[in-house]
Amino acid sequence: MIKKLIRKILGTKSKAARDTNTPVVLGPDAHGIDPRLLSNNAVRVTSTLQEAGYEAFVVGGAVRDLLLGVKPKDFDIATNATPEQVKRLFRRAFIIGKRFQIVHVMFGQDLLEVTTFRGTTSANAPKDEHGRVLRDNTFGSQAEDAERRDFTINAMYYNPANQQVLDYHGGIEDIRAKTLRIIGVPEARYREDPVRMLRVVRFAAKLKFSIEPETGAPIKVMAPLINNVPAARVFDEMLKLLMSGHALACLQQLRKEGLHHGLLPLLDVVLEQPLGVKFVTLALDSTDARIHAGKTVSPGFLFASLLWHQVLEKWTAYRASGEQTIPALHLAADDVLDSQTEKLALQRKIGTDMRDIWSMQPRFERRTGKAPHKLLEHLRFRAGYDFLLLRCASGEIDAEIGDWWTAFYEGDEITREELIASVGRPVGGGGGNSGGEGGSGTGGAKRKRGPRRGGRNRSGRGEGADSPAPAHDGGPD
Repeated sequence: MIKKLIRKILGTKSKAARDTNTPVVLGPDAHGIDPRLLSNNAVRVTSTLQEAGYEAFVVGGAVRDLLLGVKPKDFDIATNATPEQVKRLFRRAFIIGKRFQIVHVMFGQDLLEVTTFRGTTSANAPKDEHGRVLRDNTFGSQAEDAERRDFTINAMYYNPANQQVLDYHGGIEDIRAKTLRIIGVPEARYREDPVRMLRVVRFAAKLKFSIEPETGAPIKVMAPLINNVPAARVFDEMLKLLMSGHALACLQQLRKEGLHHGLLPLLDVVLEQPLGVKFVTLALDSTDARIHAGKTVSPGFLFASLLWHQVLEKWTAYRASGEQTIPALHLAADDVLDSQTEKLALQRKIGTDMRDIWSMQPRFERRTGKAPHKLLEHLRFRAGYDFLLLRCASGEIDAEIGDWWTAFYEGDEITREELIASVGRPVGGGGGNSGGEGGSGTGGAKRKRGPRRGGRNRSGRGEGADSPAPAHDGGPD
């Protein structure tokens, strides 16, 4: 009785006694995976490798999602074949990676990642001064590969041929308990690869799992190690986090764990301001809704939303120092993009999309003459328009502007001419509202414009927008 009580309080002895060299084998009745959720190409890769005499399994997040009854977005394969042996079996296969070599196998546009079982003898692997592994191409057994994986829920192997799941570290139990547990000593595993701290946050928010206390305890102390990770890797992980369909929950979890410093430190400032909280919340809720609906999302729109209030602050400062409205906005955008490119390795295309979205905002104030028609034909109009609606919805600018542009965007040529005629002569640059814009202007002589030829709505071509609600497709990607 006393022993049971001690085990219940400590809760670690049974885990320590697990034989991690021998997997628990679960058949179809025990794990309940629906084979119809499997990718045909994933089955094709595993069967090709098995027919050639190698072991091959679906592994990692795909198995986790299959156990949760969710169709995986990506399928990773683990095998005892070396990268060169894998490459020889497939017509379109490419060996990539420096830190650890993997093979990308292509079937049309479908990409599958095939990795060789990794070994645990990484003592001699090159590391930086903080203990992060720089390169490790040591191969090993399946048991060693399982030990090298990050979390127990990602260390299971599924064989489509016999529909068995192999579980080395109690991943099934943790999935059922909705718990995230790192494999091994947390401090050592985070030091090997600090990105694991971002991954545990993403999984916790996305899956609505709790982080096991020992797994979560070192994160706040070790968070600065993220600064030693190449910016491109951090950006990839941030993009996964923001595109997870639970972006707001992920960012809140990042702040809770102290991981946002150096990544998006401005969130502390933005989320302390009422307008900032509302704006970011609306943007991320819109993103999550689109992802859940299976629609596209523009990374440029996402980062433009997250960094907007930093741009707004600098824009206001430049205008206060005497710069004209448009040049001040470009200077503010340059400052923000330059600082964030260093921290997050923003790709040039994403930076260009962000700049286009921001630079369009003052142009929405010009609602007379040819200006509205010209703006409507802008390649990124739909993204800029959706951004405008977010600003209106958050209370940053007058909702009337958004209503006018919605009517103009959806209207025919006659409606558009009536809308332009209803707006007075625009007030020249300077002055403005909380958004630093020029006034919309409601007085002055009304100007009439002749009918446009063709009457064809060329706005948002290729955007795929189907409603005035924030869609932020951001144009063709």
